Amino acid sequence: MTVFYCAKCAAQLTTELQRLPAVPEVSIDERDRDKQTFLAPSTVPRGQYAIDPEPWGAPFEPAGHEPGRSAGDRSLMTPSGWGDVVSAGPRHSAIVHPEDVPTLTLADCDRPHQGCCGPLGTGGRNMACTCGTLVATLVADCMGPHELHLDPIRVYAWDG
Repeated sequence: MTVFYCAKCAAQLTTELQRLPAVPEVSIDERDRDKQTFLAPSTVPRGQYAIDPEPWGAPFEPAGHEPGRSAGDRSLMTPSGWGDVVSAGPRHSAIVHPEDVPTLTLADCDRPHQGCCGPLGTGGRNMACTCGTLVATLVADCMGPHELHLDPIRVYAWDG
């Protein structure tokens, strides 16, 4: 089992989690959405996590900048006017169920990075540890995936 901690203050961020072999496919089918929040199901189930080997999140660069790389199935819903972009963010972020990180709080989101139902995740880290360090990015708008990415530089894992 693995527990994630804040790299700045060493606060425990998650409960014990079991690693999945790969990032699960995300369902965007209307029938799978929560009937009250309209959110898609979480990318990973509670009590588990997956490591995303691909670049994820901010910053973004124009698509086609790197040969052979595309936005893929897991691209974020980017604000209108951004054009065709791909992530140039960090690789190897841990994706967890948002409810498995109960002590994090949502920081202010700039309007372009806020969807109708929640944060788009396009503005970079938006979840703070109790020490105030931004350590994760929550994606919780009804139009995209529902997941929490732990920043691989600001968070560390301990396998017990």
